[in-house]
Amino acid sequence: MTSERSNDPGTRPFVGVLGGVGPLATAYFLNHVVRLTVAERDQDHVDMVVLNHATVPDRTEFILGRSAEDPGPVLARDARRLEAFGADFLVMPCNTAHYFTQQVLDAISVPFVSIVEVTVDAARERVADLRAVGLLATSGTASSGVYQDAFGAHGVTTLLPDDADQAVVSSIIYDQVKAGRPADLAALRGVASHLVERGAQVVILGCTELSVVAVDHGLLAEPLFIDSTDQLARATIRHAGGTVRDEA
Repeated sequence: MTSERSNDPGTRPFVGVLGGVGPLATAYFLNHVVRLTVAERDQDHVDMVVLNHATVPDRTEFILGRSAEDPGPVLARDARRLEAFGADFLVMPCNTAHYFTQQVLDAISVPFVSIVEVTVDAARERVADLRAVGLLATSGTASSGVYQDAFGAHGVTTLLPDDADQAVVSSIIYDQVKAGRPADLAALRGVASHLVERGAQVVILGCTELSVVAVDHGLLAEPLFIDSTDQLARATIRHAGGTVRDEA
């Protein structure tokens, strides 16, 4: 495939979105980018091409050793397709899939904006003396250590829910949001409060399905929560040459 990337003067970079993991989270990410962009006309918005690849093998099942279907090569191939289409940089609105980031990076030559890195940066900016964060995420993300490693590089401890609370989080992600059912907000708040009791200064919504809950229930306005999709949307707008609405 021949690249369609334009080098014309004044052409803003456009974004390639590795999507579909999961589909609803991708839709919320796109909606969030639009709503957060300062725009008075269509032409002020971010240009994006989205590969909504819902049939990518399950990331958590592979990471936990319950499936032999490796999502890495699939994500790498999708990344190459987006670059070939002409995307100037890529984003992936899925935290668990960041376990496979290196395979994506090895497949492309354009920049990749990491949802994990921008979320870590946001947490450190919000709390000046950040020592501990709580993480609400899939079991795959928790087991992969992507957030623990990223925060640990800055001397910050990542607190995970205990087994019972992780089961609650997993049920909200898989049995509720991914299944198109209402999320149990009270249960989610209960898990978050347990992390705060253990010393978490902020709680990371480290799953894009939990970002759906955050948008639907107004959690973005609460200082306790830092939402990974929200932070990736903001970084995407900035990298694409746009202006974030509440940062203007």
